[in-house]
Amino acid sequence: MKKILLILCAFLSLQFSCIVNASNASDSLIIENNSFMNKSMGDSSYLKNDYISAVQIYESLLKDGESSELYYNLGNSYYKMGEIAKAILNYERGLLLNPGDADLRFNLNMAKSKTVDKVEDTPEIFLISWAKSLINLWSINTWAIVGIIFFLFFITCLYFFIFSKQVMIKKIGFFLGLFSLLLVIFANIFAGVQKKRILNRDYAIVMTPNVVVRSTPSESGTNLFVLHEGHKILIKDNSMKNWKEIRLNDGKVGWVPSSSIEVI
Repeated sequence: MKKILLILCAFLSLQFSCIVNASNASDSLIIENNSFMNKSMGDSSYLKNDYISAVQIYESLLKDGESSELYYNLGNSYYKMGEIAKAILNYERGLLLNPGDADLRFNLNMAKSKTVDKVEDTPEIFLISWAKSLINLWSINTWAIVGIIFFLFFITCLYFFIFSKQVMIKKIGFFLGLFSLLLVIFANIFAGVQKKRILNRDYAIVMTPNVVVRSTPSESGTNLFVLHEGHKILIKDNSMKNWKEIRLNDGKVGWVPSSSIEVI
């Protein structure tokens, strides 16, 4: 019994070590002094309504590492410039790193309200919607921290369950340990789901004023419908260089030129 528990602890430790390492790449922090100075310069330019300079600074910083805060600032700058598609793109990238950020989500909805296309989502089962909301409650970093905290609590409960001589303490240690273990498992799963989203990046934003969606990956393909800038689509087939098969939230599918979209 003790050997099984020790193996379980070692396995969970390894799992969360992998998640933490992955999370470091998901929301890189800019720590160099000159980077902080540049971000301050970008913020200063934004406050002075010099949005072009702010965009240049924020985009330069993002080349050194992704940050939800920088994507938020960059999205705001593009929004002020009236470039709604680029604003949506950067808000979406910020939410990919930090899905629980209420400011990012609010600004994204504001930007979406200015787009032409209004596509209703396909209805989902309540449990699926609830699970997605729970996964998006925190970022991969936060879920990893939550998992580690409850893992340590699980180890503590395990200690009392194994070594305590009092029956009551053993029972408390068992049930609290079981509860903690479940939280560790779910936190691990949620962090893994977000890690997969960050690595795959199979969603994109339409960046051109409008694009004709065709039945085949060719200009001679039948015109199916038209999408306008700012529309979020799922890349269904990414195997071709110049064309991408896409799917909308309402289930429609078709092909668009790669040059008309940008991956989130």
